[in-house]
Amino acid sequence: MKVLFVSSEVDPLAKTGGLADVASSLPRALKKLGVDVRIIMPYYNKFVEGKGFEFEKANVRFSVNLGGIPREGEYFKTELVPGLPVYLLRNDDFFDRDNLYGTPEGDYPDNHLRFAFLDYGVFEFIKRSGFIPDVIHINDWQTGLIPLLRLKKYHGINSKILLTIHNLAYQGVFPKEILQEIGLNMDVFHIDGVEFYGKVNFLKTGIVYSDAINTVSPTYAKEIQTEEYGHGLEGILRKRRGRLYGILNGLDYEVWNPSTDKYI
Repeated sequence: MKVLFVSSEVDPLAKTGGLADVASSLPRALKKLGVDVRIIMPYYNKFVEGKGFEFEKANVRFSVNLGGIPREGEYFKTELVPGLPVYLLRNDDFFDRDNLYGTPEGDYPDNHLRFAFLDYGVFEFIKRSGFIPDVIHINDWQTGLIPLLRLKKYHGINSKILLTIHNLAYQGVFPKEILQEIGLNMDVFHIDGVEFYGKVNFLKTGIVYSDAINTVSPTYAKEIQTEEYGHGLEGILRKRRGRLYGILNGLDYEVWNPSTDKYI
């Protein structure tokens, strides 16, 4: 099986929270099971450089029009561990910043463009690299456009798409006017599409258009279908409950090993 794992952060290259931990340990576990897995993430200059990783050009370049401007992207390759490649998408306007998602004052105002660029870049990578995954494994709102782009822009790519929800509270909600900026038409702006209380919701988009959805435990999968824990998405999650699975996160014993933990 071939899996393309897409995440906005991967430990130790760039990390703000638990997503980066999973995006590092799960592909390693898949590799040990014999899966041909490759990772895509942004090239955050200030985070990925200076950590001992060697980067080489992956010979994958493309241009996509976002916000009325051609945006150039180029992939660089390194390895998380031997035999586990990571492809980092470089665009210094979008990713050469002091933080991953924003400043203490708030999110970067162009986050919709930054992560739409990442999501387009996934398909451009597939087109140009020759790696045709059986499954594209996407994670959280930053990758939520990917299944919609498969439907609207990249009809020839038939990979199945799995969305993992790590934290439902972060959804990537933007004004509806951004649809044109990211190359999509208003025909997707409806209650069964990307619309969320008059705005565009990237995470909802992933929930609606992915082939399957999973989250971090069976209990959490049930909780997020309730008004108390659903953060406004409980309705669409209940509608998709036949494709929603709760899978408990496992332990990475290379990190959490009682026999070698100096704090025990």
